[in-house]
Amino acid sequence: MAAPAEHVEPESTETDPPETDKTEETKTTRDPETSDSEPADQDPDPDLDADPDEDEDEDEPKIRDTPEDIRLEAIANTVALHPSRDILVCGDVDGDIYAYSYSCTEGENRELWSSGHHMKSCRQVRFSEDGLKLYSVSRDKAVHMLDAERGQLVTRIRGAHGAPINSLLLVDENILATGDDGGTLKVWDMRKGTDIMHLKQHEDYISDIAVDQAKRILLTTSGDGTMGVFNIKRRRFELLSEGQSGDLTSVALMKRGKKVVCGSSEGTIYIFNWNGFGATSDRFAIKAESVECIAPITDSIVCTASMDGYIRAVNLLPNRVIGCIGQHVGEPIEELAKSWDTRFLASSAHDQLIKFWDISSLPGTTVNEYRKRKKKDGRMKSLSKKAHGENDFFSGLVEETEKKEEEEEEEEEEEEDSDSGSD
Repeated sequence: MAAPAEHVEPESTETDPPETDKTEETKTTRDPETSDSEPADQDPDPDLDADPDEDEDEDEPKIRDTPEDIRLEAIANTVALHPSRDILVCGDVDGDIYAYSYSCTEGENRELWSSGHHMKSCRQVRFSEDGLKLYSVSRDKAVHMLDAERGQLVTRIRGAHGAPINSLLLVDENILATGDDGGTLKVWDMRKGTDIMHLKQHEDYISDIAVDQAKRILLTTSGDGTMGVFNIKRRRFELLSEGQSGDLTSVALMKRGKKVVCGSSEGTIYIFNWNGFGATSDRFAIKAESVECIAPITDSIVCTASMDGYIRAVNLLPNRVIGCIGQHVGEPIEELAKSWDTRFLASSAHDQLIKFWDISSLPGTTVNEYRKRKKKDGRMKSLSKKAHGENDFFSGLVEETEKKEEEEEEEEEEEEDSDSGSD
């Protein structure tokens, strides 16, 4: 049985007043005697003749396409982006949580606060809808609620599960769902700090949790290869899907809630119809080592993270790999998170970096039913300047080559269409 929720009194945050540099103040104070005795016909300062625009250009910071990478002290298992501000939070294998502000201005990424309240690895962090609260779960079996502005611990539920907690979902401002390594799902009313649902239907860890728009049905994916369906309103288990050959690692709702997509450890995306959870309606192998995480970008496009280090943009129905967003070269990726304005995608990986990718063009991407001819070298189309590595000397040449190939393909398609029309 979980210990009752503890309300944690915030620690005193009094700080000494900032010290002022008295030397500078002294230097800037005018001496009236000196100023009065200054001759009226003194030559003007020669520096005043210099063009002020030149100094401004030299000091002007560089604006990048994406924020700079954030280097961490340990591998981050999880990353979450604020729902309305340019703020990022990540949790690492040491149990520490860090908050950063990010910016495209070079040198402007800033650490805002850090928290070390978890005793073991932090598995997931999530912002509340208003961005004022931050929830985290850990291998130490505890659920924490923090003040997102300052990183102060507000509520702690010790021993929330009997096994290490692996997944977390905010259903609404008061209801929280958590899943553990033993396959147990719990739903919490954070106003009381107690669980209102406690069900074990999976035989292995719960990897991810999703909820429908009506906040009525919870969907879980598990290492046992099944998807679970739970009714929150009636507080009961509904059914398990048929088992797949690999672990189901992630779940998301697409196509205005009519489709459910699940990632797998085998690199296949499984698609279910809503209210047809028993068996898959379609499956799509994206030729990745795995699909560790799914981040919906639009109603038809998702970004997937893989153990092979690649981030792929995938269109669903028609099923196509659109191209490569970026990569952590040779390093497994743990999680993806979309920014509040759908401009950036953040990724955390085993290289101890948080990287940012430009996805602003994805919402305008359309995929035709016609399947284009595959590239001869099997290389994925790059969808960002950093897709082949930030320091890739040949990135410009690659983009030009891809544009030329696309033009040739379009010309071939037009010729095929004209031939078929004349028959």
